[in-house]
Amino acid sequence: MPQPDRRGPRTTKRGDQVAELIKGWITDGRVRPGMRLSKEAELQQAFNVSRGSMRDALKALEVQGLVTLSTGPEGGATITEVPLERAFLSLQNYLFFQRVSLEDIYAARRALEPLLAAGAVAHLTAGDFEALERSIEVCEPFAASHEHALDQRHEDIHFHDVLAAANPNAFLRCLCQIINQMLHSLVVVAGNVTQRDYQAFGRATVAAHREILEAARRRDAESVSRLMQEHMEQAEAQLRKVHAALRQKLVVDSDLGLHARRRRPQ
Repeated sequence: MPQPDRRGPRTTKRGDQVAELIKGWITDGRVRPGMRLSKEAELQQAFNVSRGSMRDALKALEVQGLVTLSTGPEGGATITEVPLERAFLSLQNYLFFQRVSLEDIYAARRALEPLLAAGAVAHLTAGDFEALERSIEVCEPFAASHEHALDQRHEDIHFHDVLAAANPNAFLRCLCQIINQMLHSLVVVAGNVTQRDYQAFGRATVAAHREILEAARRRDAESVSRLMQEHMEQAEAQLRKVHAALRQKLVVDSDLGLHARRRRPQ
């Protein structure tokens, strides 16, 4: 158990100071996800703070998603890795006060997705290739109900989720995963879209994904980057023209479960 470094930041509340010191342990690598901190009374003594300040610190860390708290004889605080959904919600809170358009989202995707996909190529496993293939099969065009059409559009994005998960660049991966999460929350199938238009959109997406997959199987990162760039440009044009009505919908916790259920597991 690391000992407190009392050179921590000076904040108004002692509980805030203690929370920052524990976060320092995380960034220093001295505590890792799954590691249990000492009992509350021991932490209180180690930091030389009151019981209330110690509880405030642990509660603040829990709200930030950095620890989970449990009660009982074996209870306490356990370090947890912040899930993507929580990071996404924090960004969404910021976006409540911004105007984000489809053009804004795809400007970021055009810049990031080719880089992300190319960087993932060398790290794709047999399981990743199976997931990418399965995603393409789910999205093969067919005369679908509205519900199936919506599932397919989420699966289109899941193809990119698989590539993102394989990229070792944690910062780039996070940015692209958050964009994908945003798209999962925004995309709906427009009610006035004809089956012909839907089929055309589906065929174009499947063809692009299959080309990307085949280039990835060859470990041809340069081709993957080029194909992804073309795919991003085509997808934006198609979404604008015929297929999806994007709605500015800032999600709440309950929505995340719905989106997760709609996506197939990797």
